[in-house]
Amino acid sequence: MNGFVFAAAVICALVLWLILRPLLSRANLATAPQADQLNLAVLRDQLRELEADREQGSIDADAYTAARRELEQRVAEDVHPAVPHTAQAAASAPRWQAVALAFALVAGAGVLYASLGTPQALVAPAATPAAAAGQGLDPHTSNEAEAMVAKLAERMAREPQDPNGWALLARSYSAMGRFVAASGAYARLVALIPDDAQILADYADVLAMTQNQKLKGEPERLLARALAADPKNVKALILSGDAAFERTDLAAAAVHWQAALANATPNSEFAQMARDNLAHIGAPMEGADAAARAAAVPPSPAPARTAISGMVDLDPAVRAQVADTDTVFVVAKAADGPRFPLAVLRKQVRDLPLQFTLDDSMGMMPGVKMSQFDKLVVTARISKTGNASAAPGDLESSPQPVKPGETRIQLRIRAK
Repeated sequence: MNGFVFAAAVICALVLWLILRPLLSRANLATAPQADQLNLAVLRDQLRELEADREQGSIDADAYTAARRELEQRVAEDVHPAVPHTAQAAASAPRWQAVALAFALVAGAGVLYASLGTPQALVAPAATPAAAAGQGLDPHTSNEAEAMVAKLAERMAREPQDPNGWALLARSYSAMGRFVAASGAYARLVALIPDDAQILADYADVLAMTQNQKLKGEPERLLARALAADPKNVKALILSGDAAFERTDLAAAAVHWQAALANATPNSEFAQMARDNLAHIGAPMEGADAAARAAAVPPSPAPARTAISGMVDLDPAVRAQVADTDTVFVVAKAADGPRFPLAVLRKQVRDLPLQFTLDDSMGMMPGVKMSQFDKLVVTARISKTGNASAAPGDLESSPQPVKPGETRIQLRIRAK
């Protein structure tokens, strides 16, 4: 910052000098008549002295003539022609013009920088509790910040039951990029506060950084705990979608990212992240909008019977194409509404024929229930990969339109 200010000042001074120099030079000419008067008075005194010397006989005629000629030459060189009064007034104007122009240039540059530049970058932000907590801490933290964090770590060794201290230490380590140390602090914090969704999501995020940014394993388990504590926690939903994407389960990833978009603050960083992720996998975003509307408007009273049930069997002609361990998905979606599954049942081929039941407890989107829709579509599908999203080679039943409460649904899985 100081280097920028110094460089800007030097450039401004150079530009002002180049622009104002001609005006100031003209202004200096206005002072020439005053200097000429002084020079002329001195030369007149010298001439009187020369005349007196000649009259007294101190010098002869030749010396007098040579000395007078020299004085006349000096008058011609040192004394400028008389400048009229109007010309003198005009010559004095450039000085005021130069001052006015200098102020105008500096003020104009300041206005342009305030409107087009980044003046806030010239002021170092004051330390705040949030910055101390790691939210505003620069990764290349100063030695003073390092010392503060070290003192905090020493205090936590003496006061291990202080959750606020562990939270501050964990976030500080995370902001400094010391993810192993941050995960240790989060582990102590979770031991003290086990069911805080935000803490669990932050812990999972940091732990993934220690695993080459992979969420498989303990980070996923932490995210499951976070969503169990708060199904609408946006960070947990975003990271859960990332974890599903790592497993190439694009359907599950879309469900989590749509839920994150539905629950995130509009135009927030998380909302934009969810949109970008959904666009990356080509998933629709209207499901998230439907979820937001459903969460904002209390659902109407559900019918007495909202579950649907029926039978799934397998066409004997394709039995040889599947293995007993292949996954069977029974899925209910809205006929007119969001495209994500409203309820999902997961079984294996060995369980066929299968008597199934789908209800609101099997929902995939927080705040969106199967009973909120009057028309449903139910399908059954066999997946060799175990992914919820359809893939080439899957076997599937024909979509069956149903209404909530139906109990005699028949689905047969066959070749496409």
